[in-house]
Amino acid sequence: MPSSRRRGRAVSTVVLGAAAITVSALLGVPSASAQGPFPAPDEIVTSPNVKHIANIPATAPLKGTGSTGTDLAFTGDYAIAGNYLGFTIYDIANPRQPKIASQVLCPGSQNDVSVSGNLLFLSTDSRRSDNSCSSVAQNDGTLPYWEGMKIFDISDKKNPRYVKAIETACGSHTHTLVPDKRGKDVYIYVSSYSPATNIAKCQPPHDKISIIKVPIKTPAAAELIATPNLFPDGGNPGTPGTVDTGYVTATSGCHDITVYPSKNLAAGACMGDGVLIDIADREKPRVISRVQDDEHFAFWHSATFNNAGTKVIFTDELGGGGAATCNAKIGPTRGADGVYDITGRGDGRLLEFRSFFKIDRYQTDAENCVAHNGSLLPLAGRDVMVQAWYMGGVQIVDFTNSAHPETIGFFERGPAANSAESGGVWSSYYYNGFIYASDLGKGFDVLEINDPRTDPAKSHKWTELNVQTQSSYTG
Repeated sequence: MPSSRRRGRAVSTVVLGAAAITVSALLGVPSASAQGPFPAPDEIVTSPNVKHIANIPATAPLKGTGSTGTDLAFTGDYAIAGNYLGFTIYDIANPRQPKIASQVLCPGSQNDVSVSGNLLFLSTDSRRSDNSCSSVAQNDGTLPYWEGMKIFDISDKKNPRYVKAIETACGSHTHTLVPDKRGKDVYIYVSSYSPATNIAKCQPPHDKISIIKVPIKTPAAAELIATPNLFPDGGNPGTPGTVDTGYVTATSGCHDITVYPSKNLAAGACMGDGVLIDIADREKPRVISRVQDDEHFAFWHSATFNNAGTKVIFTDELGGGGAATCNAKIGPTRGADGVYDITGRGDGRLLEFRSFFKIDRYQTDAENCVAHNGSLLPLAGRDVMVQAWYMGGVQIVDFTNSAHPETIGFFERGPAANSAESGGVWSSYYYNGFIYASDLGKGFDVLEINDPRTDPAKSHKWTELNVQTQSSYTG
């Protein structure tokens, strides 16, 4: 098989024929192609319309013990990648030859990132000795500790500057930027969960989110302004079980929230619940619709609206991202995407289930695989999403027909030859003609899709992209 060089790393690359990208029926048995391929360690396989064009491996100081690649945000010619050890700013002016502009060592899982102008926001969801970037882990929740949000000034991409820290209850697992309607402030919706009586500042019940207000011109004045309770009834109580037998995680906060500011809507993936939220008043979000699926959904993980704001894809992180769930035993409806249409008007809007989608390529029992972070391709009139599936790789799926989503293409690596680099793709987003992927262990990847169904997206140019803050686009 041909070998190609990817920035210092030798990989094997195989392009599969059209038979490799057939689509499973809604509740049917995966096709014969689902039995594979089973790539060799570090071997790359793709559909014919997808190319792997660059990789930058994890690089010191964000390498080694504790290093885990996480989320991505984009501004101009730069991509920003979170890592449990800090963050990296990549220069992607030439996507085929990306390079590191700067790296900041600032440990604190999971270092979810977003950007607004010259401001970078960083989530800390682990107890630290203080709010500095030189802090150490403070795992005893009865002792003094800090966790929450950090703000950096990245006007100089080669020299980010730490500006401010804001503490939030139970830390910040993820966060979502919500611009105000005047353009003067930006709000941060902070999602966190898993309270415990032995954690001083994360006491149960924790059915809320935290809202931080950041004045754009004076970010050092950022402050926590509200902690609205989204689940006055306590949310889904959960159901015990295992990955194989099925379980439902009890709701104790939200994992992730995606907002569509121009439509005054948000979709919350909140452990045992999926919710539709009215955010017309940015400081007082209101839940207007709520769904549970205790048969299929174990952990409501993330959400993506379509461009029209008439659909939401929710992902289910069955097994917490560490289990092998892309196989015949688990089946096509668990650890999958759930496609929901938004019906009705105003406070009468409902989330109505239409279908499941899951990759139809089986993974081995040694490969963690589950639906994870993705984004829309800017295609007017069509709903197409690129999505990460951990060791299931990257999937491009068309869900224009809510009841029958279809595969367009994929990228996948075999198990890591070096176990320290294992984990698969955390997030995969489309930005200005290319797909960028953050791998838990392999670093930063750039992919390209060439297909008549997706090529029109290449004409759209963003100046900034935070995937959890969706904006409208036209043809």
